[in-house]
Amino acid sequence: MRLLLILLFISSFAFGQKTTTLEQKIKEFDLYVENGRKQWEVPGLAVAVVKDGKVIFKKGYGVREIGKNDPVNTETLFACASTTKAMTATCMGILVDEGKVKWDDPVNKYLPEYQLYDPYVTRELRIRDLFLHNSGVGNADFVWTIMNIPVNEILLKMRDVKPSYSFRAGFIYQNIFYIAAGEVIRKITGKPWEVYIQERIFTPLSMTRTAPMMKYIKDANQTKPHFKIEGVIKVIPYTNDETVGPAGSVWSSIDDMSKWAQCMLDSSKYPGGRLLKKETWKEMFKPQTIVSDSEFYPTSQITKPNWKTYGIAWFQHDYKGRKLNFHTGSLSGLTAINAQIQEDNVGFYIFENYDHAELRHALMYKALDLFALGGNRDWSTEFLKLYTGLREKGEKAQKDFEAKRVLNTKPSLPLADYAGKYSSPLYGDAEITVSGDNQLAININKFISAHVDHWNFDTFRGWFDDKENGKGNAMFYLGADGKVNRVSLEGMEFTRSK
Repeated sequence: MRLLLILLFISSFAFGQKTTTLEQKIKEFDLYVENGRKQWEVPGLAVAVVKDGKVIFKKGYGVREIGKNDPVNTETLFACASTTKAMTATCMGILVDEGKVKWDDPVNKYLPEYQLYDPYVTRELRIRDLFLHNSGVGNADFVWTIMNIPVNEILLKMRDVKPSYSFRAGFIYQNIFYIAAGEVIRKITGKPWEVYIQERIFTPLSMTRTAPMMKYIKDANQTKPHFKIEGVIKVIPYTNDETVGPAGSVWSSIDDMSKWAQCMLDSSKYPGGRLLKKETWKEMFKPQTIVSDSEFYPTSQITKPNWKTYGIAWFQHDYKGRKLNFHTGSLSGLTAINAQIQEDNVGFYIFENYDHAELRHALMYKALDLFALGGNRDWSTEFLKLYTGLREKGEKAQKDFEAKRVLNTKPSLPLADYAGKYSSPLYGDAEITVSGDNQLAININKFISAHVDHWNFDTFRGWFDDKENGKGNAMFYLGADGKVNRVSLEGMEFTRSK
């Protein structure tokens, strides 16, 4: 009798519970996104959620440019940034399916001119390695961020970049190798990467508001990048994305990226067929490289995954017993994230027009919880606290550094003796001129510049002129003759040429 009463109670309780409908979940998520946008001070963003072969949510929020009223909608163009990498990997996968290349072919079979510092690594580097950040070469983004040089010169400079760790013995994020992958695609097909990706991905998927690079965009419905400079959110210039193309130059709308998210979630299927053979699609999502804590996202301090890996252009970690595949994208003032859990047929994509707006992570986990896995954690508040703490820690480190300044010192030489031309085989050219009392103007490759004041001894310090790069140090070194013979600019060493 007691068992019967218990069963009746459980049945009555369950019957009385309200099931949350999809419409209610959508309303909840919609409100959560807008509240999060305000919480993180993001001027504008656009979000899409796909589930079971359908786009169940798609919307724009906020404005394209702070201080103006032009709204973000589902057609507004944003930078995909490094979420482009999965598209480049798919292009290579198409060529694998066509028998024109193998994942484990030597890179020098197609790009003999692409040589690294270590001849062994040059010889052993495989096509697969171009996508895995495991080459032993540390982040070499300075090759394209401090100079405006063509792709062939970028690749040639890699032979001067000393390895940071042993070949395939670790993980350090690396954009240049994706540029090399784009050149392999060009060598095999006879077409530039930007033409091939248009023909083989954007056109088949009817991604009509997607461009391989910003220079192809003529539409006014596009966002502006934003950065907080000295406490004020401002519009900043677009990043020149042409040379880094295969690593992060695609621009698109949330309308189009919902199509891409669906395709990549459903074994690369689209209404006209499939982009990849199912085996190749699976290979892209197979864990390939272990990612260390130091190279992963700070959010893992809260999500606490048991393992962290990288597939072919996808980060991965365990989340509530599932394998979460995702990838962020970041250019100055613009961010994105693409995510999927294949077991639950759920995918997510977000664009934001604010530099490293980590609301993207919060909305990713919230969408996965709400539309697939369950849970009601307030990821936005938790992550905001985390990143606020990290920012404050960084600010304290800056203050601690400033406090170590030795006061009342003077330069070893008259200011004019520090001026001159300096050069480096790896970093290019730097020209330093006198700009005022105790101030020097620095121009690196006629591409980035800074004005630095005397700091202490033979070190000068000041703002980069674009401000979003913060402050930098110029440390001068004297030779045996008492004259300046080299300068270290934020760790990049240049030798005086005249």
